[in-house]
Amino acid sequence: MLAKKPPMGWNSWNTFGPNISEQLILETADAMVDLGYKEAGYEYLVIDDCWSLMERDKNGRLVADPAKFPHGMKYVADYVHQKGLKFGMYSCAGLRTCAGYPASFDHEYVDAQTFADWGVDFLKYDFCNFPSTGDCKARYLRMSMALKATGRDILFSACNWGMHEPWKWMASIGAHMYRSTGDICDNYKSFKDIALSQIENLSMSGYGCFNDPDMLIVGMYGKGNVGFGGCSDLEYRTHFALWCLFGVPLMMGGDIRNLSEQSRNLLLNHELIALNQDEECRPPYLANSADDRLFFVRHLSDKEFVLAYFNFSDKDSGENFTCNGAFDEIGIPYESGYGLELTDLFTSEYLGVKRDYFVPAVEAHGCRLYRGKLVKA
Repeated sequence: MLAKKPPMGWNSWNTFGPNISEQLILETADAMVDLGYKEAGYEYLVIDDCWSLMERDKNGRLVADPAKFPHGMKYVADYVHQKGLKFGMYSCAGLRTCAGYPASFDHEYVDAQTFADWGVDFLKYDFCNFPSTGDCKARYLRMSMALKATGRDILFSACNWGMHEPWKWMASIGAHMYRSTGDICDNYKSFKDIALSQIENLSMSGYGCFNDPDMLIVGMYGKGNVGFGGCSDLEYRTHFALWCLFGVPLMMGGDIRNLSEQSRNLLLNHELIALNQDEECRPPYLANSADDRLFFVRHLSDKEFVLAYFNFSDKDSGENFTCNGAFDEIGIPYESGYGLELTDLFTSEYLGVKRDYFVPAVEAHGCRLYRGKLVKA
């Protein structure tokens, strides 16, 4: 079964946009293996928009641009597979892709077979230039069926930007992940607004079909195709921690061949990835919030939990986090006789057993995450 856990990988769009090439993809495949990303769980390498010629061939099939991909897509897919990775590509449910290239409206079955013949394992399916007479749900269902008709296992990443409330129906039509928002930009406000917009929808994400709040911007620092201002290292840490806590797909968007050491270490953080990939795939819930300070709890496998504190305000918070962090709010009142044995996910510091409440200091735009075990106090 595909998507037993949130998919992990890399996508070309955030940094490179239309500036893609065979050489870039081969070098990125090498970097995913050589720099430890594959070992950490990032397995999909996905080419986004702008890979094809502007017209189909005489048989109605999509054609890879020979100037960008001189050996063709089958060659690229084979190289990616030889590295032990999986290969992904892009198309669109509309008449043209977002960049104006041929898309799959009324070509779903021939395009799905073309992708399968090339060895594609992942399809990102966008929503630009969709005709007003079209039926969004029906068209995503049609591509879902077309992919299955090929007989090849192809993860279906449905990207309709949250139109028509996809959290209510994408799992039913066979998607493995679905975009629930507009495009992310490389700045703090963008990922903050996206995260806050999806809190109520996280319960409709899990095993087999995951809510996708768009790709990661970690390590871009304002450079690249969606680089609008950039983030600090602290803000990138908050962004990555949110996506890991939410249990959503982790699709890197930076140039992983040249990331800073701090960004690379963040993306390879074993504890955060383990949180994202927890086998029970339970979403977190918001236990308390006030003044742009949020307190989340997430149930994990092996009777463990994560407590997560996010300070979205522009002021540091001491131990007056505003959210009171009361354990009664998460089902562990003082009178129960139980507490939580806590360990810091970032530093591995053991904090001992906490009862009644726990309120850490959190800097502006920062976060604190703790793994907890329920123990008799």
